[in-house]
Amino acid sequence: QVQLVESGGGLVQPGGSLRLSCAASVSIFSINAMGWYRQAPGKQRELVATITSGGTTTYRYSVKGRFTISRDNAKNTMYLQMNSLKPEDTAVYYCAAGISIVSWGYWGQGTQVTVSS
Repeated sequence: QVQLVESGGGLVQPGGSLRLSCAASVSIFSINAMGWYRQAPGKQRELVATITSGGTTTYRYSVKGRFTISRDNAKNTMYLQMNSLKPEDTAVYYCAAGISIVSWGYWGQGTQVTVSS
């Protein structure tokens, strides 16, 4: 069983930055895929970024160039560096892990990100 715990959320002004962390309870070395999702009030959960064990990354179009996903296998932690934040980035952010980017088996509890002046 893999447990995922997100941290790093908070309130930030437009244009600001945050770094989210997702700590796993097991070694992530052999976890094929990890990713970040977000869900804004009244909207469906949407995929933000993914990273494979080989380091291949994907991003949704609206965050490309602003967000960077990474993973540190030695620390069993995945990160999401978010720069140039916009109010529309406001959401609860969830991390996920699984055997592929289309098969997520494990989810964190979420961390709130609010972008507002």
